[in-house]
Amino acid sequence: MRKTLKDAYTARVSRNILNPETRRNADLHSRMRDMLRVNRVALLGLILIALIILAALLAPIIARYDPNAINLVEMRKPPSAAHWFGTDDMGRDVFARVVYGSRTSLMIGFVPSVISLILGTALGLMAGYLGKHVDSLIMRLADIVLAIPSLLLAMVVMYTLGSSILNMFIALSIINWAGTARVVRAQTLSLKEKEFVEAARSMGVSRLSIVFRHILPNCLPNLIVLFTLDIPGAIMWESSMSFLGVGDPNAASWGLMVSQGKRDAYMCPWLILAPGIAILVTVMAFNFLGDGLRDAMDPYLKT
Repeated sequence: MRKTLKDAYTARVSRNILNPETRRNADLHSRMRDMLRVNRVALLGLILIALIILAALLAPIIARYDPNAINLVEMRKPPSAAHWFGTDDMGRDVFARVVYGSRTSLMIGFVPSVISLILGTALGLMAGYLGKHVDSLIMRLADIVLAIPSLLLAMVVMYTLGSSILNMFIALSIINWAGTARVVRAQTLSLKEKEFVEAARSMGVSRLSIVFRHILPNCLPNLIVLFTLDIPGAIMWESSMSFLGVGDPNAASWGLMVSQGKRDAYMCPWLILAPGIAILVTVMAFNFLGDGLRDAMDPYLKT
């Protein structure tokens, strides 16, 4: 009984008293509420993201036409009451294709960002906490990835593995993990020298517990910001590769729509304006939200 009480007290001391970083981040929810109340730009970004996600989920209800239905009679029609964003060279409704394309573009933004976030966080924690040869090996690998132009590296992966949505996820995950790993490593190097980590280590707490209970929670604010900024980056990379003809030809994404519409851009500018504006609004919304989250979650801006 006495040992159990001692263990509980030790855990409480380690978690609540010796860890000032965790106590400083305990009010993140209130900071986010304050951020959304004061930072109108971040609030606008959140509203736009919510509307885009809602449109993707309710695509069958919002779109009046089948996005893949070919109608040769309605080829290259300008925007009108019948077709809000006009039609393409096959008579397909551009508005329906933009709404349905949001599903693919958002999925391409979210999935690779999650994969690269997990991979970069794990490698960054290992490099920062273990140090020495592990740190050197992981950081040299990250330097190699960062030294190669991201678009070129993604194109090489796509050319090697083939054009598919799965290979697109792999390519975008490969080019994004290195930046996350370097950020997490830098934070880990700083945090592992803090008093609360030294106290936990002196109490015999295992390395795994220190990493996941003391270091990782203090990295979460920056990881959330990185995640919100990686999503528009992934959407832009996919759009760039689709525009260059490297993306998945079967993925009805905004980037592919821009690539297909560039042939008739002069006669039918709505073919590239509609998906281009959708990409612009989505990227700006995530960037606005990411900047607001960075200001709200930075533990050194407020005490």
